Formats: sequence, structure tokens, C-alpha cells
Amino acid sequence: MRRSILTAVTAVTATLALAACSAGEEPASEESSAAPALEGSLTVWVDETRIDIFKELAADYKEQRGIDLEVVQKASGDIREEFVQQVPTGKGPDVVVGAHDWTGEFVTNGVVQPVELGEKAGEFSEVSVAGFTYDGAVYGVPYAVENIALVRNDDLVAETPGTFDELLAQNDETGAKYPVVIQQGEEGDAYHLYPLQTSFGAPVFAQNDDGSYSTELALGGDGGTAFAEYVAELGDAGVLDPAIDGEKAKQLFLDGKTPYMVTGPWYASEFTAADMNISVLPVPSAGGEPAQPFVGVQGAFISAKTQNALVANDFVTNFLGSADVQLRLAEAGGRAPASTEAAGQVDDEIMKQFSEAAGTSPMPSIPEMGSVWQFWGVTEVELMTGKSKDPAGSWTAMVENIQKAIDG
Repeated sequence: MRRSILTAVTAVTATLALAACSAGEEPASEESSAAPALEGSLTVWVDETRIDIFKELAADYKEQRGIDLEVVQKASGDIREEFVQQVPTGKGPDVVVGAHDWTGEFVTNGVVQPVELGEKAGEFSEVSVAGFTYDGAVYGVPYAVENIALVRNDDLVAETPGTFDELLAQNDETGAKYPVVIQQGEEGDAYHLYPLQTSFGAPVFAQNDDGSYSTELALGGDGGTAFAEYVAELGDAGVLDPAIDGEKAKQLFLDGKTPYMVTGPWYASEFTAADMNISVLPVPSAGGEPAQPFVGVQGAFISAKTQNALVANDFVTNFLGSADVQLRLAEAGGRAPASTEAAGQVDDEIMKQFSEAAGTSPMPSIPEMGSVWQFWGVTEVELMTGKSKDPAGSWTAMVENIQKAIDG
């Protein structure tokens, strides 16, 4: 840990020395170019779900670095908006901890600064870094990832077929009431259907080479309309039902009424607490391509107005980015570490299986994503309930409406 800190600080010093030389100044002596000491203090905002573990980490950081860390609790529903409002006034924190899909809003409002991961970027899973990448720059240090996957009741089935259609057909042998449950609700739930959608080659937006998203819609075309027709088929077969929301889906799985549920660690933890024998698997493909769920990433942003950027970078990159701290955060939060080294040391088998099923599609953080949700789930409900008599036409109209909303 200490070695990585000194490496990062020395890199900063070396950069300053090179800048001086380029301006025609003599290189500093070895004594005068020593790495600057970490000093001062930091204020970190977290929500109520992280306050306890971050208070512990603050005490450890002070013991290791001699830096006072004030951890301030903010309500989860307010922290994002309050950060955007307070940073320009100079009253915000040095660091805020939250979800990667805040990135677009933070960047467009000018309230965060890029982080320089350098070679350390290779210590995190690619999808976790991609989540915090916006317009070619990385704006947060990831510490945890979460995603949905296929959760299996091992007491009902021992083997899972390779395709979603074969999974549905497997129910002829199990005799369960439902072959699989995927939560929906009256307004739909595009998030939980997204793995099936991507398996038809219809991601919501096109991704750039670095894993970040462009603003080009990609959920239309032949792949999108084929998925729309599939949703209609699943609705007609009773596999998809708006009457089955998250709580009802969870209870059906707990009651053994289905061998499978597409869900995340938030419900899987309840299944293990109920002593169910479960396994977590990637969602099988329905359309021939890999089924990619959205991946959510948790991490730390540095305020654009921080007065102690050196310490802030040390805290988020070297301390929070270390394998041992990420393991502690995983244990406290129940989500897999973003650090690949830490992920390899996880003992929780279910957490490991969720991580392995994560894929490469972070939830889009671009502002344009806000124009998608209002049309997406509602259209899928129309498809699965038979309200739409032309699935391909309804899907195409949805894409056109989203594009109009994006264009303003």
C-alpha cells in the first residue's frame, strides 16, 4: 500500500520536474525533488448505506497517512443533486461516493475532475473503468460492481441449457408453474429484460472502443424488431406478465414455483438467507448473441473544486483502489469488487458467480439515457400484453420517439 502511494506521488513530482525542464529551468536536485508530503484534510460525502464502513475506513486512512477524513452522511435520494448544487459554491465535499451513472450529469455540470489511473487502470475490471469513462476521460475510481444474472434453484434443476428457448422447454420436465420469472410491473422493467434484448444485437446505445457510450441509438433495426416480436411471444406464452413485479417474482422463486429467476444480489441474498441451494449463471441467449446485462459500478468522484487534489487522488486511487480495502467494501456492501485482484480473493461463491456473469455493458451514464426510459418499458408492456398488434411497428415507433426526445 505505502509503496503504491509513493509511486503515485513520485509520478506527480516527475511530471512537474519535466514541465520545469521544458521551460528551460535546470532540473531539480534529488533532495529538492522529493515527493511532497501528504497533508491537510478531506471531506467525503456518502449515503446512509455506506456510512458505517466509510467511518471505519476514515480511521484507517488517518492511521496510515495522518490525514483527517470527515465522512458526512447524505440521504441517498439527495446526495447527487446536492453535490451538483454545492460544488460550484465551494461548499461541497472533496470526494463523493456513488454510482457511475452519475458521471454524465457531473461532467456536463463541471463539478468533477478526471482521475489519472495510469497503469492502475489495469487493476480493475474493464467494465468498471468503462462505467466511469466519459468523452474519453475517466472521472471516478470504481470499487464495486453489480448486475443481474440467472439465479437457479438447484433443488429443482441441476443443469441449465445453453439457450433461453431450451430453458423454457426444460419446464416440460420440471413441471413448475413458471419456467422462469422476470420481474416487470405495470410500467414494465426494461432493465431486467435487457440481457435478452442484447442477445438480439440491439443494445440501447452503441459503445465506443473504450467501453463508453456514444449517443447513437442502437436498439432499432432488425435486431430490435426481432426482440420486440420475441417479447410478444413470451407474453402470449405467459412467461412475461406485468402483474409480476419484483416482490411477486421473488416470492414465486422462494416458494419453488419456478426453477429460475433473473435478478440481482439484492434478492439472491434473501434466497441464501432462506437456506435455498442456488447457483448464479449468465442469462442464456435468446437471439444468438451474448446476453449482456447492465452493469452498475460504485466508486468515488473528486470534486472539481477540491483544495487538496493530491490527497483526494491518493484517497480514491491508492486507498479505495487497493485490493484489501475493496474486499472490505465488498463484505460490507454485498457487491463484487471492481479490483480484479480483490475479486480473485472473494470467498463468497454467489458473489463470485455474479461477477463472472457481469459482461461488458455498463449502465449508460450519458444524459441521453434519460430520454429512453419513458418509452422503453411502456412499449414492452404493450408487446407482452398483446395491446400492440404490430410488435415490429411499435418498436420502430418507440425508437423514433426516443430519437425525437433526444433531439429536443
